[in-house]
Amino acid sequence: MAVILILDDKSTNRNIFSRLAQTIEEGANVHAFASPIEALEWLEGNAPDLIVTDFRMPGMDGAEFTKHVRASTNGIDVPIIVITAYDDRAFRLRALEAGATDFLRSPVDHYEFVTRARNLLKLQRQQQQIKGRAQALEMQLRISERSQEELVRSSREALAQVIDTVPALVSATDKDSRIVFVNAHFADFVNSTPGALTGKQLSDILRSNKPEFSRQVHKSIVKNQRTSVSFEESIADSSGVERAFLTTKTLMHAFSGAETSVLTTSIDITERKQAESTLRHIALHDTLTDLPNRRMLYDWIQQELSSETSRFAILLIDLDRFKAVNDALGHAGGDRMLQMVTSRLLGTVSGNDLVARMSGDEFVVVQSNIETPKDAEDLARKIIDALSAPFLLEESEIRIGCTIGITLAPRDGQDAENLLRYADLSMYRAKAEGRNTLRFYSPEMDGVSWNNIGLETDLGKAIAQDQLELYYQPQIDLETGLIAGAEALLRWNRPEFGLTSPAAFIDIAEETGLINEIGAWVLKKACIQAAAWQDAPHRPLRISVNLSPVQFLRQDIVQLVEEALEATGLRPELLELELTEGSLLKDVERTKRILHGLKSLGVRVAIDDFGVGFSSLSYLKNFAVDTLKIDRSFISSLLAGSRDEAIVRAIISLAESLELKVIAEGVETNAQLACLLSHACDEAQGYLFSRPAATDVFDALLKENPRYLLPKQGMPSRKVQNS
Repeated sequence: MAVILILDDKSTNRNIFSRLAQTIEEGANVHAFASPIEALEWLEGNAPDLIVTDFRMPGMDGAEFTKHVRASTNGIDVPIIVITAYDDRAFRLRALEAGATDFLRSPVDHYEFVTRARNLLKLQRQQQQIKGRAQALEMQLRISERSQEELVRSSREALAQVIDTVPALVSATDKDSRIVFVNAHFADFVNSTPGALTGKQLSDILRSNKPEFSRQVHKSIVKNQRTSVSFEESIADSSGVERAFLTTKTLMHAFSGAETSVLTTSIDITERKQAESTLRHIALHDTLTDLPNRRMLYDWIQQELSSETSRFAILLIDLDRFKAVNDALGHAGGDRMLQMVTSRLLGTVSGNDLVARMSGDEFVVVQSNIETPKDAEDLARKIIDALSAPFLLEESEIRIGCTIGITLAPRDGQDAENLLRYADLSMYRAKAEGRNTLRFYSPEMDGVSWNNIGLETDLGKAIAQDQLELYYQPQIDLETGLIAGAEALLRWNRPEFGLTSPAAFIDIAEETGLINEIGAWVLKKACIQAAAWQDAPHRPLRISVNLSPVQFLRQDIVQLVEEALEATGLRPELLELELTEGSLLKDVERTKRILHGLKSLGVRVAIDDFGVGFSSLSYLKNFAVDTLKIDRSFISSLLAGSRDEAIVRAIISLAESLELKVIAEGVETNAQLACLLSHACDEAQGYLFSRPAATDVFDALLKENPRYLLPKQGMPSRKVQNS
């Protein structure tokens, strides 16, 4: 078993290096010291196989300690790894001249520490074997003076035969670095013969990427300044292909008082280096997208923070509507979507920026060298635009969008973990205020805790403590200008937070199963209110209620709706249930049965956010639906002659051919309304007509019985009182 000496005046480093050393090989015996003097005293009676020492220590630095080790009986040939935080070449040369074998830069990469130490131990043992064989042969030469010359010759031949069997480049050179011997493997590597190589300069034969370093090592060994040095280098073979080698140069006293020579052993480690590179890449990258993972992201941010002049932004990107893609197309479809998102992100950022995948549908961009916060805002808006454009997946156009939280460094913090937490807080703040947008971090967010901390607990109390309420947004008949229906929209009056949009808590509700209880409450509450309006003096009003995909797939929706209608007395034709495309396609056969059951009750069914998911004639033909609601993403930039105008026109034409009603949501301008009127859209809702209103406000609106004047010849839309 290996005996390893660890020297570092810092207890934390000693503990880390000791634990790492014990993993080098089974049964490793590790001795750790804080004082160089104590380590040297221990060395007088013990022979270690490997020494690891810090460079910077009080009283005696690593170079001085190495010099003392080389002067001791038990330390003359021991591999010594010096750990230093200095980049200055002078420090390394000092340690090298004192007898150091290898270097590691602090902070130490654990994998590199173990790998280098293991290789040095392996090489040390191989060298000891070769040296032992050489010493055994040398002893045989001394058996008889009468046959000394013959014994020398035969021993050298035997040694050459032994060395020829070693799968390494082995050579011996004189003090001027001229070749006096090479093994068969060496000769084959350079496509020559041992005889043809004798007398030539080693550096002329082996094309190394470290020729000057190799010459310096050779000189230090010839001058007896050190006995052994190991280092990695690249050497080109006879065909010019670069291969990685672990090279060791060792002092070798020639026989019969001849000149001292240097034994060079180079072991091919190309496959090992390739495997290390592959393993390192896997450890630092996401397997699906090949983007840097969380670990590499943390290292990158800490490296940026270490520069005093660095100014950068962290953009945390959370995909909107991605869950619907996963629900409809399964994990394989979701994976393809994440890969397409990756391509768009890489095509949007600059070459100096880092794009990483945090987890699930969260990505992070580290934007380097920013001058003002506007640089980060501009990039965030480019990303939002890039991810808002439709994706073509399985012959369908899919829209997702994203929400971005931004934090600035070093303004907001000097720690990677906190900066990412701040970006997460600002992302959740953006979601709470409306998706497909961005927000910068501010200290107030941390105090108010816009994150999900405590959200699940609070949400569980919301129904029992009567914190949920419904707001209603009118749906306008574009032929008459009258209110034809209302969409029930959930709000949570959360203590200490105020009125909260479902965007901030609906995902948690779905993950925890609370959505079933909340959804049932919304349905019953909306039916109670609609029944009250049904009995009011004004004309009957259709009420639209959103169903969560989770609720639709897990609850007995047909029974739930039937019980709500019976309990409230609402006429079935006045209830319209809104479903997303993703929830319809999750289990097609089950969806058909549920829709058939709902239609048998007499209620209406609408497809919400139509056009952003998996719009297809096939499922519209197979599913019993009554209404298509055009997603607001098409309406927001709707202008005559635009691409969105063509999409809206196609949806309206499709609905007309299938005898389906069309409702446009998110109408905010007269230009949008005018475009919808030119294509005979049935109904519209949006801020142009009214924001979502509390029950009493909506009651007052119904009593006014307004009729909206629709744009004619460029006139603005306005509300008038019916006579």
